[in-house]
Amino acid sequence: MKDFKNKVAAITGAGSGMGRSLALALAREGCQLALSDRNEKGLAQTAAEVMRAAPGLVFTQHCVDVSDRAAMYAWAEQAARTHGRINLIFNNAGVALSSTIEGMSYDDLEWIMGINFWGVVHGTKAFLPYLKASGEGHVINTSSIFGIFAQPGMSGYNASKYAVRGFTESLRQELDMQDCGVSATCVHPGGIKTNIAQASRISANVTGFLVHDEQQGRDEFEKYFITTADKAARVILNGVRHNRRRVLIGPDAVAADMMARLLPAAYQKLVVFDARRKGPLGQPAADAPGTLPAKASGNGADAP
Repeated sequence: MKDFKNKVAAITGAGSGMGRSLALALAREGCQLALSDRNEKGLAQTAAEVMRAAPGLVFTQHCVDVSDRAAMYAWAEQAARTHGRINLIFNNAGVALSSTIEGMSYDDLEWIMGINFWGVVHGTKAFLPYLKASGEGHVINTSSIFGIFAQPGMSGYNASKYAVRGFTESLRQELDMQDCGVSATCVHPGGIKTNIAQASRISANVTGFLVHDEQQGRDEFEKYFITTADKAARVILNGVRHNRRRVLIGPDAVAADMMARLLPAAYQKLVVFDARRKGPLGQPAADAPGTLPAKASGNGADAP
């Protein structure tokens, strides 16, 4: 898809960050927009900026939770009816979670998978029939640098982003085999200057282990945000124009990809070394050696 003019793009997570930057970049190119976010205030702000950037542009906005399958299908149908077609779906909405595996609650794991992975699944499956009907479509799914390599304390986030990567790469292969006029791209952003760190969940079990306290953990996360959301949007759209299978955003993403390729197993030792060098204190709380663990509750690391 070389030209976005007169196309119709649906974007999740359009209320801030990369979603907003994608909306504005596409609006300036004359692309109609179907915008969604669960943050009504942020979505309204994006809508106001779109109107200033592209007066007269046709766009719609809907407050949608991507983890809600029925809501996503309803939005897709309504957007297609309103705009007449859908050419692109940017499954961009995402959240972050920092927790040890042992201390992670099932609620937190289900929360992050519901948004980061199932949100992508819902968006892809809900919009794919409309993309095929348009004759020229593209699915753009946001994974992460953490869909390329893993880190301690990020297992839930890693799992969700690796899942997006596998899902999207398989989708791309299926679409190539079908030769149906629709393609797919998996996006791997590095540190992007968005509000994801301040909106993330940081479990108490990582304090004193990986970070000193919750706020320090958020601030430490943000230190690695080196690429602006506007730059990320430009890189993504360039990737769509060139029908890239994978789009890496930022020098940190390129470096991570290279490290994972050159040291597919050994990189883990480097990550552990770096985490120990930066780490604050000691070990996460645990039962004393030789004692039986406490009874499983089903909501922490325990089996139900």
